[in-house]
Amino acid sequence: MTIDVIKFGTDGWRGLLARDFTFDNVRRVIQALADFIRDDAQKTPAKRKNLTLPIWIGYDRRFQSESFAREVARVLKGNRLNPFLLAETLPTPAVSLLTFRSKGLGIVVTASHNPPQYNGIKIKSEGRTVPEGFTRMLEAHMDKTMPALNSDFPVKSCRDLYLQYLRARVPPARILPKLRHPVVIDYLHGSGAGIMEKLLPSKNLIAIRTSHDPLFGGVNPEPIEANLGLLIEKVRQSKAFMGIALDGDADRVGVVDEKGTYYTPCQVYPLLIEYLVEAKKLRGKIVQSVSMGYLSARIARGRGLPFEEVPVGFKYVAEKLASGEAVIGAEESGGYAWKGGLPERDGLVTALMLIEMCLAQGRPLSALWKQVEAKYGASSFKRLDLRIHRPVADKTAFAAKLLKKLPKKLLGCPIKETVQLDGLKVILEGEAWVLVRPSGTEPVMRLYAETDAPQRTTDLLEVAKKWVAVGHG
Repeated sequence: MTIDVIKFGTDGWRGLLARDFTFDNVRRVIQALADFIRDDAQKTPAKRKNLTLPIWIGYDRRFQSESFAREVARVLKGNRLNPFLLAETLPTPAVSLLTFRSKGLGIVVTASHNPPQYNGIKIKSEGRTVPEGFTRMLEAHMDKTMPALNSDFPVKSCRDLYLQYLRARVPPARILPKLRHPVVIDYLHGSGAGIMEKLLPSKNLIAIRTSHDPLFGGVNPEPIEANLGLLIEKVRQSKAFMGIALDGDADRVGVVDEKGTYYTPCQVYPLLIEYLVEAKKLRGKIVQSVSMGYLSARIARGRGLPFEEVPVGFKYVAEKLASGEAVIGAEESGGYAWKGGLPERDGLVTALMLIEMCLAQGRPLSALWKQVEAKYGASSFKRLDLRIHRPVADKTAFAAKLLKKLPKKLLGCPIKETVQLDGLKVILEGEAWVLVRPSGTEPVMRLYAETDAPQRTTDLLEVAKKWVAVGHG
């Protein structure tokens, strides 16, 4: 019998339901985690307390996520560890919060933004995704012992604790007196549903796609423009102040201004940086994933702040925030975090901060963007996902193969530099850029480009599409 090889990607392990993500494979993964925790505790006396620390188990609204979460708890309890199953569906950042406060671990059954036929597992510690070394050690313990099971585990509600955290991060009192028009919140049928209603009065809030639907209404729970037609329409119809969408496990956001215009993360992040540096007086390194844009770098230069790009995956951003090396961080898929809270992306915290940002400055999002654009330049960013017939086993070799075929100019513009931090990023004179990278969670090739004009961005992506056949042929 063939045993499935389980590998953790950019942010956890994900697979197709009933093929890869099965109860048998979930038990294998969690038993490997239990074996790793026990082996680590035996080798390091200081870590023996880890055997008694709580392990918080959350889950999203996908098909059978709660049942899978119960199976996670059964295996952990069977290994005499200390699991707590959450009593309700909560955003992934709520589990991160629990790990930060209790010093324990967190496991979330979620496939985040992936299509409904997927499910997965994220592992959290110290308020953020565990580092890559942790998951490599977990993989090394796979199938060392048979799963042990015990159904006598506790169930605990932690919703109020998470709400308290949100109110502390961005107090609603800063928002409510100035909010004259409603905010539209699009839950995309995900696990954030119902949370914002506890923070803003009903007269200030219009919530859409709130129901529990494992098929997500036929739209992938990813807050990108292609999936936000309903949000855009609702913002325009209701003359709303702003529209905000949350992804499937509510750790990331998509943003629409009062006119119904979608803002890419390469626009949202500069807006946040400007506000956090100017109004909140944050000073320190600005960090972003390599798939983000040039405006944030220009802001950092203009304000005399250090700047750094890291590989794709918020865990790399979180590491910089957790160590105190960075004060603000972001990734291209809509995850943002800054000093003063968890070193973790949180869609609801970001949503509240975006609302506060506009109200505190007395201007709608479109007006704030015009200021940034006038000062730092235009941004037209696009991402294109191409399905590939097999995963890329070696990203470094893939990038090196592309690099050998690279011309000296793209679209008539000289190439300024190349970056092989994660895939291959090609930066042109003037800072326009294109990035080709294999996904860490799906059999997909991701193409990214940013220029100062939409057509030029599209043209760069067309060039990158031809590269995929070269590098993956």
